[in-house]
Amino acid sequence: MKLITGLGNPGPDYNRTRHNAGFLFLDHLAAKLGRDRWIKKFNSLFVTAQVCRADATLVKPMSYMNLSGGPVRAFMAESGVEPSGLLVIHDDIDLPFGDVRYKAGGGHGGHNGLKSILSALGSPDFHRIRIGVGRPPAGQTATDHVLDTFTRDEFSKLPEMFETAEKLMEEKFLKG
Repeated sequence: MKLITGLGNPGPDYNRTRHNAGFLFLDHLAAKLGRDRWIKKFNSLFVTAQVCRADATLVKPMSYMNLSGGPVRAFMAESGVEPSGLLVIHDDIDLPFGDVRYKAGGGHGGHNGLKSILSALGSPDFHRIRIGVGRPPAGQTATDHVLDTFTRDEFSKLPEMFETAEKLMEEKFLKG
């Protein structure tokens, strides 16, 4: 069993924000897999699916970004998934918009969702896919930037970025 978690914030005010890149990726993946009926559990929405012939649970914590660790830990405990079986998809302001990168282990880099997961698990030994949302423009804080919605042009490029994320997920996490 694999656990694939997308990070974001719940509610319609955050739907198309840069901070919800992880949720948007999971919505894209679930729709592609024909699994668009999310179930509530552990203050999260989840679906189970076969992803590249691997049994997986897709999880969107509904606890707000900075409290994502509790729901993730609950799903891991219930399913017996170790940190090595966890993939977290999240936005990253340190990557230019459009870049998508895989990383195994490491710190939180100032990302509150990762900080919460690291604290809850007590281990950095999980996988990540980082979706580049770019640095804030001059005069805008990082918080305002990630909580702002994607521009129309950026939003139109997300499917291509998500295809890259899927390839990384398959090559580095599911088959690795």
